[in-house]
Amino acid sequence: MKALALTGTPGVGKTSVAEVLRRKGYEVISFNELARKFDCIIGCEDNCFVVDLEKLKEKFKPKKFVIIEGHLSHHLADTAIVLRCNPLILKNRLLCRGWREEKVMENVEAELIDSILIEALDVCREVHEIDTSNKSINEVADEVISVVEGKAKYPPGKIDWISELDNDIEEVIRKTF
Repeated sequence: MKALALTGTPGVGKTSVAEVLRRKGYEVISFNELARKFDCIIGCEDNCFVVDLEKLKEKFKPKKFVIIEGHLSHHLADTAIVLRCNPLILKNRLLCRGWREEKVMENVEAELIDSILIEALDVCREVHEIDTSNKSINEVADEVISVVEGKAKYPPGKIDWISELDNDIEEVIRKTF
């Protein structure tokens, strides 16, 4: 494994976990830094870079193990860890960041319907998913490390927000659509 993607919907904890991993000695690169470095940014929408993924995939060839952090990082690695978060918790996190309601609900919907997980399953050889909802950043970082070291697997398919939220789902759907 040359590169591992630390991916997930905005607000699930990727950047915070990446910082812990850096402190523990892992080389972690932000997807946006890579896009900048290889001149693959082609625009900006809603304060997010629009990246030429094909160009970046052609140019990015890691020579040693690296963790790539970002919600599109799974496009650059054979192995991905998708961080997940309860959509109601995610909604609150994004609102506390001052995000526009429309953008918040777009990301809540993406998390609710497993959007990033499905993308990762389409493009990666190996995919793990970790629920960050009720864990500390250090706990999540330790779980990521256990995957990197081959000590644990977190197979996809165990997180089902629609059935878990059951009674709250009507409110989420009503506000999303």
